[in-house]
Amino acid sequence: MPELVFFSGTMDCGKSTLALQIGHNRSARGLQGVIFTRDDRAGEGKLSSRLGLVTDAVEAQEGLDLYANIVDRVSRGGRVDYVIVDEAQFLAPDQIDQLARVVDDLKLDVFAFGITTDFRTKLFPGSQRLIELADRIEALQVEALCWCGARATHNARTVGGAMVVEGEQVVVGDVDRPATEIGYEVLCRRHHRRRMTSAAANAGALSPDVLPVSTG
Repeated sequence: MPELVFFSGTMDCGKSTLALQIGHNRSARGLQGVIFTRDDRAGEGKLSSRLGLVTDAVEAQEGLDLYANIVDRVSRGGRVDYVIVDEAQFLAPDQIDQLARVVDDLKLDVFAFGITTDFRTKLFPGSQRLIELADRIEALQVEALCWCGARATHNARTVGGAMVVEGEQVVVGDVDRPATEIGYEVLCRRHHRRRMTSAAANAGALSPDVLPVSTG
């Protein structure tokens, strides 16, 4: 039976890599799919992995009807055997409803990949709707790690290396941006609560001792 599957995880846990792998495996068997993405780090109309792999995709802009897009492709003689959606957290809830309709009415598998919560630990609307509608939710097995070595569970937004908890929900960035820019870092819950990024931890370690140290 066709399914709407939501693959979720933090940044830097291999979601886009898995999306590319699923597409590769199916194309190797002669199947043809449609790939949607939104605000990918590589630019508009691209699905990219941090491993350096990139493929063309359809930019799922605000207002784009994903169901109608696929129906139009098929009605013009195109072939669609499956659908992949990366950065699904950025989609509007009604676009997630359209993906569910693709599964139910067109009998196609839809594989959606995305982050569950934003830098404030609040659900993205698109991810919330996926949780509500998905036939299956899969947590990626490749664990991103906090700077302390613990499993990373939260995404932190940084400016100049310092964690921020206010601002627009969607600001495109990455985990390898220079510290002077807006970027992101994955943290364990403990260090996210304490707003302690790797830069803050390093600064603390380099600070002079505030208590006298006996040399005797």
